[in-house]
Amino acid sequence: MRILMFGWEFPPYMSGGLGTACLGMTRALTDARIKILFVMPGQAPAHEDRFMRFIDPDVYRVRNEREDDSSERNGLMTRFIVNSSLTPYQNVRTYGPVYGNRATGILSGFGNPDARSFSPYGSNLFSEVWRYAYAAETIALSETFDIIHSHDWMTVPAAIRAREISGRPWIFHVHSLEQDRSGESVNPEIFDMERRGLAEADRIIAVSNYTRKRIVDCYGIPVDRIAVVHNGVTHINGSEHINVFRKPGQKKNVLFLGRITFQKGPAYFIEAAAEVLKRIPETTFLMAGSGDMMTGMIERVAELGIGKHFHFTGFLRGEDVDHIFRMSDLYVMPSVSEPFGLSPLEATRYGVPVILSRQSGVAEVFHHCLLVDFWDVRDMVDKIIALLRYEPLVRELQIRAREELLQTTWEGAASKIEAVYKAMLN
Repeated sequence: MRILMFGWEFPPYMSGGLGTACLGMTRALTDARIKILFVMPGQAPAHEDRFMRFIDPDVYRVRNEREDDSSERNGLMTRFIVNSSLTPYQNVRTYGPVYGNRATGILSGFGNPDARSFSPYGSNLFSEVWRYAYAAETIALSETFDIIHSHDWMTVPAAIRAREISGRPWIFHVHSLEQDRSGESVNPEIFDMERRGLAEADRIIAVSNYTRKRIVDCYGIPVDRIAVVHNGVTHINGSEHINVFRKPGQKKNVLFLGRITFQKGPAYFIEAAAEVLKRIPETTFLMAGSGDMMTGMIERVAELGIGKHFHFTGFLRGEDVDHIFRMSDLYVMPSVSEPFGLSPLEATRYGVPVILSRQSGVAEVFHHCLLVDFWDVRDMVDKIIALLRYEPLVRELQIRAREELLQTTWEGAASKIEAVYKAMLN
């Protein structure tokens, strides 16, 4: 099988968990001898990579830069970089209308925007979505493939274009919904684009039963059109270990890692931190990430007078993420609405015990942790204190969670995705 896959981030260029998911997923699929043509936005050329194929959508020209090499998944993985500066978590409300009536027509009817309506530097998120869709036309005309597989709302116009041109079936993979990201402050343009994708896709993959239920409830999609494929975790030989519990009297580090935005519940983490510090003042709280709520969270920490016990690291990637997990004694994910949530699994790779929001998809496959409702700060405080004080509880969670983690693989996820592919072709 040959799959045309549309995504908007891939390591090392990523701003959230989707990049990590796409890496693990495509590696496992190519190991199963499935060929992937991966299209992602970037400012072309993103970097020197002789295995990359770059596309310039402004002149509709394809420049081949691919060579056969066993290190590139035996030639089964090809990536396309589109000259577009899509950033998935940009606050689109700051940009106002998208080029007046023309853009309104585009967003509601998915029509053909004039190329002159684009800024070459990506000044508007929705114009970049359409630049990306133009590139999809080029690729669909010049490549052969069996199935279109796209990830999240910004790929919807591109996938629709590719399907119109090729006649191939389209699978829409939902990692997050607009109502997860924004709560009650839903962006109507994004909601409409997401709704059309869910209505028109030939098949939908949801990352959890939690997300499948929200798709059914929020968009009225029949449940039998949605397959559930939970994410996996990448196992690296030698990286998994059980942290040595720190000696009594040493300061403990409690970690929040994720976008500092409504969906991830950073405000609840800060309120819990203030209460924990009243009882265990030698604790340090770490907030790793960036987002639209960061300034407000810094101000709240100052108001509570806990600044000397609280550190904001900014956005982390690569070795910095590894380092902060290794130095943490506890990971807390207080998400308001989390379709899946890879970071608890990543924390477990480093032997870090986890407190997990019940409002998350990962709770369906990860059981050796402590669960809380995101809004129940008192319960969160009690469970943080329990894991900071009671070594036997920590040790039990470390051992059992690691055993469970070994059963949560991208190979298992890829097998389920392959089954969806085969059902589509049949």
